[in-house]
Amino acid sequence: MHSSASLTVKRVPVISPDGCPLMPTKPSRARRWLKDGKARIYPNDLNIFAIQLLNKPSGQKTQDVVIGIDPGKLFSGIGLQSSKATLLKLHLILPFPNVTKKMTARRILRRARRGRRINRKLPYDQRCHKAKRFDNRVQKKLPPSIRANHQLELRVVKEATRLFPISHIVYEYIKARGDKGFSPAMVGQKVMLSWLEKLAPTATQYGWQTSNLRQWLKLTKEKADKSKAVEETHSNDGVALAASHFVKWKEWHSSNARGGYWDGEVVATVAPFKVIARPNVYRRQLHFENPDSHKPNPNQYRKRKGGTITPFGFCSGDFVQAEKAGQTYRGWIGGYTRTTKSKNVSVYDHNWKRIGQFSLKKIKLLKRSCKLCSA
Repeated sequence: MHSSASLTVKRVPVISPDGCPLMPTKPSRARRWLKDGKARIYPNDLNIFAIQLLNKPSGQKTQDVVIGIDPGKLFSGIGLQSSKATLLKLHLILPFPNVTKKMTARRILRRARRGRRINRKLPYDQRCHKAKRFDNRVQKKLPPSIRANHQLELRVVKEATRLFPISHIVYEYIKARGDKGFSPAMVGQKVMLSWLEKLAPTATQYGWQTSNLRQWLKLTKEKADKSKAVEETHSNDGVALAASHFVKWKEWHSSNARGGYWDGEVVATVAPFKVIARPNVYRRQLHFENPDSHKPNPNQYRKRKGGTITPFGFCSGDFVQAEKAGQTYRGWIGGYTRTTKSKNVSVYDHNWKRIGQFSLKKIKLLKRSCKLCSA
């Protein structure tokens, strides 16, 4: 029963020949297996260095590996922990603001179309109103923005279960203070728990419990700016949640005193850190909302908008390597520009900010789109 110490110990995921995750190994052993031809590099959507054995392993016995999930509205943290090492830290950039903006634009356009269709000069009973198909005031489905958040978290957890032998999941259950407190992150928690229970046994924990265990593990917390893509913002909370499976708080009472202690053993170590986001692609639309004023008849011609493919063999979300002015960049395809003089492709980073436009001759495809941006 002792606290954790910050050690420099990293682990590499190991996959059996039939695709089952095994206990991770040391990087030195993984490199030796690759050099001796006993393993190969295992590609995965999280872009994590992993190996797959080519021969049948001597044993497939595994220890407990736990996933801790710290959900949020804009960002989430995920940590993978065993009793002896921290295996992985993830910082998720959630699509909540992008989905909300797109849903607002869709609502405005839909109302505009309805307004153009209905002739308000006619009596009300003669107008071309659309028949009501259902009562949209009483619904049990999740809002699109909340559903997109939980689906991204679930997708990342599923990818982690393909790399590590996950035995348990710990999810931080958000509970507002008082009767009037509310947060969008509270919506859909029970639905998310039902999804996670299909993957592994799932337990919940409150935020104050996570905070106490994180302080005992001596993991720092960045509270000034939680948008920073660093370990201290959210992924350390995920590690503390996962560590709660191995360490429990025990209280004791006597005739004249009371107290408590942490019962169990866990070691928090340095681990690979990844930032995960979803490509902010624009789906194909027939035209822009507003006509092009440069055309001879603005009401007839409108510009093309959106699309996930390009005429150059790339798709939105493809991971590429681009060169410009002697510098090399890596990012994801997000659009293209084609004129009579040039053909360029736009490349974006994981925050979906454009790095620049590059010529086709300066772009090399590294990986096809898996609808995840891992940096």
